[in-house]
Amino acid sequence: MRGIATHPAARGLNDDCAVLELGTETLILTHDAIAQGVHFLPHADPADVAWRLVATNISDLAAKGAQPLGVLLGYTLGGDDARFLEGLAEALAAYGAPLLGGDTIRGIGPATHGLTAIGRATHRPVPARSGAGVGDGLWITGAIGAAMIGYEALVAGSQDAALTEAYRRPRALLSEGQTLAPHVTAMMDVSDGLLLDACRIARASGVTLAIDSAAVPISAPETRRQDALRWGDDYQLLFTLPPGAPPPVPAVQIGIARAQTPAPILLDGTPVSEQDGLGYHH
Repeated sequence: MRGIATHPAARGLNDDCAVLELGTETLILTHDAIAQGVHFLPHADPADVAWRLVATNISDLAAKGAQPLGVLLGYTLGGDDARFLEGLAEALAAYGAPLLGGDTIRGIGPATHGLTAIGRATHRPVPARSGAGVGDGLWITGAIGAAMIGYEALVAGSQDAALTEAYRRPRALLSEGQTLAPHVTAMMDVSDGLLLDACRIARASGVTLAIDSAAVPISAPETRRQDALRWGDDYQLLFTLPPGAPPPVPAVQIGIARAQTPAPILLDGTPVSEQDGLGYHH
């Protein structure tokens, strides 16, 4: 697919969003799909499914410092469609992203839904995965691991809404992304696992990221720290700042960018790469 994505807006398919210059504006476009049994549980509340679909796409806009303009929905009919629409309306209202159109279909087998989110850049140049330089600090906006705990609780049959909320209803950090955009050298959201997403920044930027695992804030038992580093769905923002630069939002420094080595990540001094199971590949 990379061979045919030759337009500059595609960024070589090495980023989460397309960045399209249009007159004096820059549009940010992203599309994610979720499938039953892969991205959400078969018994999931359709309202939660709709929320996750919206939030995961809006989170990509957040990592670009974008302001949402609207969404296009691709929806597979079946099940409790009215409940899905309730969750969709709630999520779109929360993020100020109106529904602009899309399509509905009837399908056979597990449901798959897709969403295209359209945003407007609030700062140029638009942050990318690339851009981190040697000496830059690696920062994260908050704790990871709550989604992992919530998912496991749901699988176990928990009805505790507070315990499972981080997985069912993730939060896209729009205001934080817009505040960070003028300052960061690289940025993305943590969707597939902290280590895997840090690896993507490292490869795109041509650096090695040295991470101190003990510095990473987690919302999980200490015995699950290594699992939390590799679990996704947290949607915190992971970013780099020039040496010594303080973050303009609450954040924790978890590492530093070093000269590139064969391993994109040093975890507590040990080289690791994608083959070491850093996160969720899909």
